[in-house]
Amino acid sequence: MLLVRASSRSGTPGVWSLPGGAVDHGEDPNHTVVRETAAETGLSVSVAGLIDVLADMRSLPQRGVTIHTDRLLYRVSVRGGTLCDRIGQPTDLARWHSLDEAKQLPLRPFTAQALELPAGPIDLCPEEAPDFPSFHAVPGPDGLHRAQRFAAYAVATDPAGRVLLTRVADGYPGAGCWHLPGGGTDYGEQPGAALIRELVEETGQRGRLIELLGVASHRDAASLGPEGYPIDWHGVRAFYRVAVDAPAPPTVGDIGGSTSEARWFGPDELDALPVERLTEVTAEAVQAARRA
Repeated sequence: MLLVRASSRSGTPGVWSLPGGAVDHGEDPNHTVVRETAAETGLSVSVAGLIDVLADMRSLPQRGVTIHTDRLLYRVSVRGGTLCDRIGQPTDLARWHSLDEAKQLPLRPFTAQALELPAGPIDLCPEEAPDFPSFHAVPGPDGLHRAQRFAAYAVATDPAGRVLLTRVADGYPGAGCWHLPGGGTDYGEQPGAALIRELVEETGQRGRLIELLGVASHRDAASLGPEGYPIDWHGVRAFYRVAVDAPAPPTVGDIGGSTSEARWFGPDELDALPVERLTEVTAEAVQAARRA
């Protein structure tokens, strides 16, 4: 396993983790993992597949903050480059370790989880999640406010093979289009749990998580929503296959929110929908579900 060590410039020097880093605004996460791995290790990699999506929280009382991080875990293969150390950077060493060797290292909890190893008490977790808004828009260099948000969505099907979709309410980006049930994760919430919660709130259906299908990355450079001003919006969206074993007539519980209607579509009805009446993530996720 290729791991990187946190340097004295980080909050936890000497702790090891998987190589990677933050997704830049508008950047596809597939590109992020290639860019960040090259920066931290000196190796060029290609993405072989998505393994998992998980969230963790880390309390930094000395700074008075709690960090929630949504992490996309990829399997990659090395194409070339030379393993190198870094001076004066947040990570300073990159090394190959066997699983037995990794067991002896202080590992970041998400790394231990990804490697199916016991996690040590490296990160201090808050006793309860702080209450924060689902996203925060900040002025960008081009004059537009910009926001980046992680969300989880369901390709939800019933025993008859119908697919559950929701219609975007007026006043929201994509108004009138059909969308997957789901939405932004709350602070401290795991993506799968958020998805099942959103499914009940938006459609009244109780689902069972089957598998992670993929992650979509879409940018709307001037999205106008209920905030009343254009936002350069970047959405990173995990989408899952979900089974609804006992379907019921859909009901929208979140009245006045971004969902105006929920409806079951048979395969022929879904095929008959023009692509312009589907949101980008819906079209992408439905295709991925059919390929899987």
